Formats: sequence, structure tokens, C-alpha cells
Amino acid sequence: MYAVVRTGGKQIRMTPGQAVRVERLAGEVGDKIELDQVLLVGGEGDPRVGTPLVGGAKVVGTITDQGRGPKITVFKMKRRKGYRVKAGHRQDYTEIHVESIEG
Repeated sequence: MYAVVRTGGKQIRMTPGQAVRVERLAGEVGDKIELDQVLLVGGEGDPRVGTPLVGGAKVVGTITDQGRGPKITVFKMKRRKGYRVKAGHRQDYTEIHVESIEG
């Protein structure tokens, strides 16, 4: 069984037992979390596609990590103009261990 969930402006496919990284969500490590914006549920028979959400479906998981991704360098330059900007960025993430898909 699998589900496609909308979180953090992205759509992520999740299956039970899988660990996924999503955009940062509120909560501490060890907290239970429910993602209720389920767009599709499939795996047994025909997939159920929501319009836009599947009614009564949710993904239940546990937060296993709150962290920051690798640093990336953002560099902008316009040649012959003396314009140079250098900045760095690290994206926050939440790692979730998916326990079950309900609905």
C-alpha cells in the first residue's frame, strides 16, 4: 500500500516502514504525526484518487529527526559590472518514519 501526500508545497509518495524527509514540520523527535492531505491511496486494487483530497485518509508516522540539509552556495554575478553576491543556504527538514496508511 502507498499514498501520495502533500506537505511543504511538495507531493511525496510514502509507504509503511519507509523513512522520508519532508520540509520542516512542528514537533519534537519521538512525537506522533498525522498527515491528512492525502491525494492518492493505492496498492490494493484500483487506486483511490482524491478530488482534491481522499476523504478520511491519513498517514501516521513518528518524527525521527529534525535537522538541516547540506550547505549550498548561491552565487550571482554580472560580468563587467562589478556585481557579485555570494550567499549560503541550508534547508531545514523533518525525517518521518511512516507507520501506517489509514483510509
